[in-house]
Amino acid sequence: MLNRMNTRLKRLTVVDIGLVKWSVFFATIIIVKSFPRLLNIDYAILALLTLACAIKPLYKFWIKK
Repeated sequence: MLNRMNTRLKRLTVVDIGLVKWSVFFATIIIVKSFPRLLNIDYAILALLTLACAIKPLYKFWIKK
Protein backbone atom coordinates (compact mmCIF):
# COMPACT_ATOMS: atom_id res chain seq x y z
CA MET A 1 0.00 0.00 0.00
CA LEU A 2 2.77 2.47 0.92
CA ASN A 3 4.70 1.70 -2.28
CA ARG A 4 1.64 2.56 -4.35
CA MET A 5 1.19 5.80 -2.43
CA ASN A 6 4.87 6.70 -2.91
CA THR A 7 4.61 6.23 -6.68
CA ARG A 8 1.55 8.47 -6.74
CA LEU A 9 3.30 11.06 -4.59
CA LYS A 10 6.23 11.25 -7.00
CA ARG A 11 3.85 12.51 -9.71
CA LEU A 12 3.04 15.66 -7.73
CA THR A 13 4.72 18.92 -8.62
CA VAL A 14 5.73 21.76 -6.31
CA VAL A 15 2.53 23.60 -7.24
CA ASP A 16 0.42 20.56 -6.30
CA ILE A 17 2.10 20.30 -2.90
CA GLY A 18 1.59 24.04 -2.35
CA LEU A 19 -2.10 23.70 -3.16
CA VAL A 20 -2.37 20.85 -0.64
CA LYS A 21 -0.78 23.09 1.99
CA TRP A 22 -3.28 25.88 1.28
CA SER A 23 -6.22 23.49 1.42
CA VAL A 24 -5.05 22.23 4.83
CA PHE A 25 -4.68 25.83 5.97
CA PHE A 26 -8.25 26.70 4.96
CA ALA A 27 -9.60 23.45 6.44
CA THR A 28 -7.90 24.43 9.70
CA ILE A 29 -9.64 27.80 9.62
CA ILE A 30 -12.99 26.03 9.16
CA ILE A 31 -12.26 23.75 12.13
CA VAL A 32 -11.23 26.65 14.36
CA LYS A 33 -14.33 28.62 13.40
CA SER A 34 -16.43 25.57 14.25
CA PHE A 35 -14.72 25.06 17.62
CA PRO A 36 -13.68 28.50 18.92
CA ARG A 37 -12.38 26.99 22.18
CA LEU A 38 -9.37 25.78 20.16
CA LEU A 39 -8.19 29.40 20.07
CA ASN A 40 -7.57 29.24 23.84
CA ILE A 41 -4.72 26.73 23.48
CA ASP A 42 -1.43 28.09 24.83
CA TYR A 43 1.14 29.15 22.22
CA ALA A 44 3.81 26.95 23.81
CA ILE A 45 1.67 23.87 23.23
CA LEU A 46 1.02 24.91 19.64
CA ALA A 47 4.74 25.45 19.06
CA LEU A 48 5.50 22.03 20.57
CA LEU A 49 2.89 20.37 18.32
CA THR A 50 4.32 22.18 15.30
CA LEU A 51 7.82 20.98 16.06
CA ALA A 52 6.62 17.44 16.74
CA CYS A 53 4.94 17.32 13.33
CA ALA A 54 7.91 18.90 11.54
CA ILE A 55 10.74 16.79 12.96
CA LYS A 56 10.54 13.82 10.58
CA PRO A 57 10.14 15.78 7.32
CA LEU A 58 12.91 18.20 8.30
CA TYR A 59 15.20 15.30 9.22
CA LYS A 60 14.57 13.56 5.92
CA PHE A 61 15.09 16.76 3.93
CA TRP A 62 18.17 18.22 5.63
CA ILE A 63 20.03 15.39 7.39
CA LYS A 64 19.28 11.97 5.91
CA LYS A 65 21.21 11.16 2.75
